[in-house]
Amino acid sequence: MRVTKAKVAEHRRSILSSASRLFRERGFKDVGVAEIMQASGLTHGAFYGHFRSKADLADEACREACAEGLERWLKSASLGDILDRYLTPAHRDNPANGCALSAFGAEVARQSPDLQKSYAEGLNDFVEAIERHMDAETPEARRRQAMAVLTSMIGALTMARGVAAGDPELSAEILESARRELRECFGI
Repeated sequence: MRVTKAKVAEHRRSILSSASRLFRERGFKDVGVAEIMQASGLTHGAFYGHFRSKADLADEACREACAEGLERWLKSASLGDILDRYLTPAHRDNPANGCALSAFGAEVARQSPDLQKSYAEGLNDFVEAIERHMDAETPEARRRQAMAVLTSMIGALTMARGVAAGDPELSAEILESARRELRECFGI
């Protein structure tokens, strides 16, 4: 039976969505193609009709996850709103649907140059989104401020996730401290 172009696009979208979620939740190495295809409701054999390799899928899933996160950020009225949603226990506890930059951060350095490039492009897009909220006088200063805010957010979320099971109070303290200090330092 022949599959329509619309159905092929729907299948590809399902594979990307499942991969993006699973990669953010468990990492690139701990998720296999068979599991992604099962989560997509498709057979393992259908994978190569859509992607050349798992690395190709990981690259596209990274771009997809960054684009989804950026879209949410661009809908935010203020940087304070972004901070209040980002640096929370709910976000910390749900990496599968959360920030790709934090979820992929430690692992991306061991991935292909293509994936690292996609990650860098995503990071730059997030920096530019934050720059819109900064009030420094020069573009260079706004970029430095935005970079400091973003990397602080990612670092705080990553650290809070790292200690959440072992020391929940410390995890909550990391999130609250980062949120308060960023608001104070940048007048957010």
